[in-house]
Amino acid sequence: MTDFKSLGLSDVLLSAVAESGYESPTPIQEKAIPLVLEGRDLMGLAQTGTGKTAAFGLPLVQRLLDLDVRPEPCGARALILAPTRELVNQIAKTLVSYVRKTPIRVTSVVGGVSINAQMKRMSRGTDILVATPGRLLDLVDRNAVRLHTANFLVLDEADQMLDLGFIHSLRRIAGLVAKQRQTLLFSATMPKQINELASTYLRDPLRVEVAPVGKTADKITQSVHFMDQGAKTDAVITMLSENPNDLSLVFCRTKHGAEKLMRKMVQAGLKAASIHGNKSQNQRERAIKALRDGEVRILVATDVAARGIDIPGVSHVYNFEMPEVPEAYVHRIGRTARAGADGDAVALCAPGEIGYFRQIERLTGLSIPVASGIVPPDSAAEKPSRGGRKGGGGGRSGGGNGRGQQRSSGGDKGQQNKSGRSSGPKKAFGESQGQKPDARRRRPRRERAAA
Repeated sequence: MTDFKSLGLSDVLLSAVAESGYESPTPIQEKAIPLVLEGRDLMGLAQTGTGKTAAFGLPLVQRLLDLDVRPEPCGARALILAPTRELVNQIAKTLVSYVRKTPIRVTSVVGGVSINAQMKRMSRGTDILVATPGRLLDLVDRNAVRLHTANFLVLDEADQMLDLGFIHSLRRIAGLVAKQRQTLLFSATMPKQINELASTYLRDPLRVEVAPVGKTADKITQSVHFMDQGAKTDAVITMLSENPNDLSLVFCRTKHGAEKLMRKMVQAGLKAASIHGNKSQNQRERAIKALRDGEVRILVATDVAARGIDIPGVSHVYNFEMPEVPEAYVHRIGRTARAGADGDAVALCAPGEIGYFRQIERLTGLSIPVASGIVPPDSAAEKPSRGGRKGGGGGRSGGGNGRGQQRSSGGDKGQQNKSGRSSGPKKAFGESQGQKPDARRRRPRRERAAA
């Protein structure tokens, strides 16, 4: 069995690995760490919960230590981009645990909190900057961050960044970082546009794939209850009441629906909190901390939480509403059965959601056991709204945006198809867009909300 020492990490990082409780590298870590240490560009395909942060974080810290260069004022030696505030904070927290015994500094910047405090922190520069694209460009536009010294660039959950409409921001950022750089791209799915980004943005990248798209964790027990939409609230409250001491995540498609359901749970005597795009950053962090600390046992969330929360001990994930994009189901239930534990994923499916359910079964290659109810005919599936709503709440509140699939207000009006992905004529990913300064600031509202 491979151990971390054989991957080429220094003693100080091996000590950090041991203190973090890692016993042996996961498949993505075993494959990616040596390649990153060699300086190769990398395209990694791995599902959530597979240890991707360590796969790029450990060798990145190692390379920065080997170079032994001080960051410039307002500068960053390495830039990590992630689509949501929760994921940025999770990555930064993990990296901080790696660098405690080193001179490496880690700084995170996200929307929803004071930009002035972030400007002050960045004034002396940092070794590793972890950011959402929206807030990063806000700081760039205020001359509070300069990226020309960033010789390392990591895009984490690249597919979700595209789904949230960050393509224009990513193109601009690509023109600001150092031209001679090492670039790492990680994605849970590999749509056509990700391959296009990799071909124009990475230099001779190696591809590392550790699990097929749609693969769910083997230790997750999945089931589905078929029922009318109106019966779901009482049903999920009953299920949760039967397991009052378990930590549970409940996923809804909309911000309004998540908040309403949480209030119903509290009225029923359950200890619940909610997290979605209408919550401030401080409110979201308090809700996550309350779940971690056991003050609440249930977190009701939109898909803003699906890729950014790593809470040990989550035993149950409930899909109160089926996600509209099947990959979102995999990300949701990946919040349980982490670090080798067992977990349960329970879906509540109304007749109109049968189409989404069938898509999930096709993606995962599984026939999800029916726990109760009568399977509705496929003809009962609801028709997508005009413009095509995006999955798992993305059409309404996924990713914390709550703005729906809006077209970009900052140009390229013809470049979004019905799925919300960019199409039509494209410039190379790192190519300058030639926008005026004030136009550059007008990012799509979906970007601003998610950032």
